[in-house]
Amino acid sequence: MKPITKKTYLGWYHQMLFWRKFEDKLAAVYIQQKVRGFLHLYNGQEAVLAGALHVMDPTKDRMITAYRNHVQPIGLGVDPKRVMAELYGKSTGTSHGLGGSMHIFSKEHRFHGGHGIVGGQIPLGTGMAFGDKYFGRDYVTLCFLGDGAVRQGTFHESLNLAKLWNLPVVYIIENNGYAMGTSVARTSATQELYKLGQGYDIPSIESDGMNPVHVAKSIEPAIQRARKGQGPSLIEMKTYRYRGHSMSDAQHYRTKKEVEEYKKIDPITQVKDVIVEKKYATEDQLKEIDHKVRSDIQKCVDFSESSPFPEISVMYDAVYEQTDYPFIKHKL
Repeated sequence: MKPITKKTYLGWYHQMLFWRKFEDKLAAVYIQQKVRGFLHLYNGQEAVLAGALHVMDPTKDRMITAYRNHVQPIGLGVDPKRVMAELYGKSTGTSHGLGGSMHIFSKEHRFHGGHGIVGGQIPLGTGMAFGDKYFGRDYVTLCFLGDGAVRQGTFHESLNLAKLWNLPVVYIIENNGYAMGTSVARTSATQELYKLGQGYDIPSIESDGMNPVHVAKSIEPAIQRARKGQGPSLIEMKTYRYRGHSMSDAQHYRTKKEVEEYKKIDPITQVKDVIVEKKYATEDQLKEIDHKVRSDIQKCVDFSESSPFPEISVMYDAVYEQTDYPFIKHKL
């Protein structure tokens, strides 16, 4: 694994703080109705992405996830201005404003969505891994899913085929404790979700998803096994989300005390504490990072608000390949 150095920690702090504040801003503009539809935020789960990025090869490896998908493409190199513009529904967005919050996508940066159907990304990630093995590429697919998605049949079907065909895929369950508003304890016969992989003879472990070091150390061996042709792995990341399932979630299923307890192990705070303890940066240098984060996020807002909405004709261009489609009766 790549060494975890001063540069790593400062990079993690900058990235994770940006992701957190980026989504805080999205929450604010959502209330102003500048972002419409659903909005699922990643606050609290940033360590999972930070650790994964540290050990994957962004020139080869792919990432696919569910609808809590705004910061992953940013981590892979997508311009955050384009990500925010997509949520605004603007033509400058990653999907020209047609995908919105749940369907961020970038083939260039090997981020394959953003999927609104619970568990819908699991067979797709498995299929991408099948393609890589079929064509002899030494790529690895990181397929992220929530704890609620393990209830979908496609999860079990995908694990079975991945093991049967020895596919280069790492399944990462981001177990934040609640599938929408229902706890794992109320939906699962076993609360140790990683054990579900053992039934398919897949190497399966549990990891601390609140600390990027633990995340990196658990994902790196799985990636190496996959790249060597040794097949799939499953990792359950024990994490937590500080906001509701979506912006419309009243969160009656948990107490404020519970949320505050988990904030004591906030992944950003953990990284900052190491930076301070090891004197990797002064308080003034940390403040400079905070200021740059705020400034860059404001640039994203300005870009999104000044960008045009897509032309109505684009709706048809994106749906119909056949130009003389018989069900289009009116010219625009």
